[in-house]
Amino acid sequence: MITTAVDSYSPDATLVQAAMSAIDAFEQSSAAGVWACLDKATIISELRSRIADPFQINQGGQPFCGPASVLFELVRKQPSRYVQICQNLFESGGFQGTKLWIRADEELRGNVDRTLRMSQADWMVLATLRESENLLFPVEPNAPDLIRNLAGMTKSWEIKGWIQELLGYSKTTHHQAYLFNDLDAMNQSIAAIQAGGVAMLLITAEGLLKDNLSPIPFPSHWVTLLGNFGVNGDRVNFDIYTWAQKVTVQTDVNSFKKYFWVSVTGMA
Repeated sequence: MITTAVDSYSPDATLVQAAMSAIDAFEQSSAAGVWACLDKATIISELRSRIADPFQINQGGQPFCGPASVLFELVRKQPSRYVQICQNLFESGGFQGTKLWIRADEELRGNVDRTLRMSQADWMVLATLRESENLLFPVEPNAPDLIRNLAGMTKSWEIKGWIQELLGYSKTTHHQAYLFNDLDAMNQSIAAIQAGGVAMLLITAEGLLKDNLSPIPFPSHWVTLLGNFGVNGDRVNFDIYTWAQKVTVQTDVNSFKKYFWVSVTGMA
């Protein structure tokens, strides 16, 4: 049902060069880190790899698909801001969003367990974003799966908030894709991308990405829509970012309608 495709969504070379210079400045900074389990040299190396290839952003073994979908677009579209956010988080434990100061609390930063199930740079940003929205369940890298998944669940209004605070896009819209609105929601999402914005889709991963046609579908996974949407008879295709790769989803119309739930778009 899916095929991987050659990356045709690379960031602008001029933006990449400026971001690499910002990483060099971060590397030379004498400020100490405030995270007990993170190593600066590792962070610097991982930042360089992600600026060169945003598809390196990876939620790993953590339920961070929601914030990862937004972080991917930050790295791809605003790489220098991404570097600044990472430096501020590493050195001070927080960063300034469009309107809000977003911080990692002392418990998250003081966790000395290095079994993060993902890279350090991605953990630092994604865990901070996820925890900033959690009221009942803290982010614990080695908690039981049930607790980690409850803590990691992302709602559409949280996606909207991250699009506003990280990307600075003031126009965010929720597009309902269930019942009879699937094609309209996708077309609205493509229009947002073509206007220079972003679109995140909530799907049933088991149905669209894993060939597991569950009789009781449920929304389980956020992905980033890249483009290439087409409908040819009973077939539907579109490109997405998910799990550190570009994927071309190819499915039938009924499965598309069954396993696509919501899109959230953001534009300047």
